[in-house]
Amino acid sequence: MGAGKSAIGRRLATRLGMPFVDADTEIERAAGCTITDIFELHGEAAFRDGERRVIARLLTRPPHVLATGGGAFMDPATRAAIRANGISIWLKADLDLLLARVSRRSNRPLLAGGDARAILTRLMAERHPVYAEADITVESMERPHEQMVQMVVDALAAHTAAERGEAGSRPPKAGLGT
Repeated sequence: MGAGKSAIGRRLATRLGMPFVDADTEIERAAGCTITDIFELHGEAAFRDGERRVIARLLTRPPHVLATGGGAFMDPATRAAIRANGISIWLKADLDLLLARVSRRSNRPLLAGGDARAILTRLMAERHPVYAEADITVESMERPHEQMVQMVVDALAAHTAAERGEAGSRPPKAGLGT
């Protein structure tokens, strides 16, 4: 959370001429309530189950840019579905940047009623080894969105060239989200 998945994802979709889909919005639409309500009424396990099903459905659509919640990629079935049907991009951000960004919004169920620094530190320790399995990593930084989008576009181009085995290409290392 706070890495820029939605903000960069929207702009990336526009740049690529593709639709943008936010998994959290689709989960709320399917559930008929907010993610905060899902967490409060049914718990995180129920949310993750719905998230898994919604993302699996979204991955059957024609090509698009899909922003998933920070915990979605932690689920092995979701990771496998993304691997089979798309290209995963990790927007990797440092703790201080994430803290600055998440402090601007109060709708973060995993941070509700707790020490945001401690919670994010724990989540990063748990999630980063799994996020490192993403096809592409781009460092999310405090810079204009269009510069971040260009970094992603460049990383995608390098990844695609590497997948095709083009000479002089190598897998990208950059960083866009946590």
